[in-house]
Amino acid sequence: MVMILGVFVAILNETLLNVALSKIMHDIGIEPSTAQWLTTGYLLVIGVLIPVTAYLLQRFTTRSMFLGAMALFTAGTFVAAIAPGFALLLIGRVLQAAGTGLLFPLLTNVVFALVPLEKRGSAMGTIGIVITFAPAIGPTLSGIIVEHFSWRLLFYGVLPIALFVMGFAFAKLKNVTETSKPQIDLLSLLLSTVGFGGIVYGFSSAGEGHGEWGSNKVLVPIVVGIISLGLFTWRQLIIPQPLLNLRAFGYGIFRTSTLIMMIVMMAMFSAMMLLPIFLQSALGYSPLQAGLIMLPGGVVMGIMSPITGRLFDKFGAKWLAVVGLALIGNTLWQFAFITPETTYSKIMILNTLLMLGISMLMMPVMTNALNELPPPLYPHGTAIIGTLQQVSGAVGTALLVTVMTTSSEQFLEHPTSTQGDAAQQILAITAGMKSAFLLAFALVAIAWAVSFFLKRAAPPRSELEGERASVH
Repeated sequence: MVMILGVFVAILNETLLNVALSKIMHDIGIEPSTAQWLTTGYLLVIGVLIPVTAYLLQRFTTRSMFLGAMALFTAGTFVAAIAPGFALLLIGRVLQAAGTGLLFPLLTNVVFALVPLEKRGSAMGTIGIVITFAPAIGPTLSGIIVEHFSWRLLFYGVLPIALFVMGFAFAKLKNVTETSKPQIDLLSLLLSTVGFGGIVYGFSSAGEGHGEWGSNKVLVPIVVGIISLGLFTWRQLIIPQPLLNLRAFGYGIFRTSTLIMMIVMMAMFSAMMLLPIFLQSALGYSPLQAGLIMLPGGVVMGIMSPITGRLFDKFGAKWLAVVGLALIGNTLWQFAFITPETTYSKIMILNTLLMLGISMLMMPVMTNALNELPPPLYPHGTAIIGTLQQVSGAVGTALLVTVMTTSSEQFLEHPTSTQGDAAQQILAITAGMKSAFLLAFALVAIAWAVSFFLKRAAPPRSELEGERASVH
């Protein structure tokens, strides 16, 4: 429970800042391109740090890892709260991200060390409450606070909770995972940092820069990242103690499940990122109203996570994934055809159905993927999934923003009506949204087809069987 509370606070903080960026820009006098670093930098640190968690989980005890991660997060929260300018605020966000990046892989690894196979769905479903509910209430909570108080309250409000979690953990948390002293390959660490960091940064820059793919700011990091990632992969296959053990991909269910989660992460951003843009730019809703529309979906996800966890324990992941992806695909299809005349309540219902579909899918598929691995590969499997989700999120954001922007510009070049400029702009945003949601629907359709190949995972009969798994 103490670990779940820590993860909840950290993940809540991940989405709190989005609505507050305009107030922060005004207060400390920075441009939007600079302010975006408060979110891009956060994602970048997590994307770079997660691959290293496999090593850290083997090297340090549960207690020292959790207390260290919470100390980083708490220090970052305090620094951000008192920051007089942008530089110190960014340092605070980086420290918060470092703590957050360690917490979820640690929690997942502890569940797989403590909970027997037949009960893991329920345990992961409980974790799913915080993983899904925290990001959903973040924008709403942030909107209320920013509308009535200073944005610094977003940090000051989190600080006492973080300190309580640290005190609770210091008194109650015990060590439950085995440690060893693996050697860390510094070249692998460098290649991983440049590879994953370059890809996340490049695609995030494309997403924030309205899809400007031709600029060096986008192309150079992506190209360098891909080359470094290729070298990183090759090195992991030839050294005796890899930083990230890619033998996990020798397991078919792990491969299939990871592919589904990557596709869904890309598609998820269509609603989480594009919908608030449409609500505020085309329909004229306030940030608070845009945040409130997401709230029922978050509540449904929180309620459904433990239920889908128990269903997973009983029936496995396949049909939960098939039904969940069908629900997600149907909702994205309907989102593609929303217009300025679409009612607030209908958009809220569609978003709630989308979140219901995601709650049926994410934790069961992830649990199924890790169930197939032998215990020595749990830290590596967790790190692989976490890293690829971050990369997929960055790629999905950039791809969808590019499609939306390109379609909007094409519409303005060839308008279909003679209405005024303001009306034309709204129609252009609507046209761009349609193209982006249709792309997200196509991605989910692929994942839906793949989900029929999912099987229920059973762990290898012995660790030797895991050692013999080949890398595909």
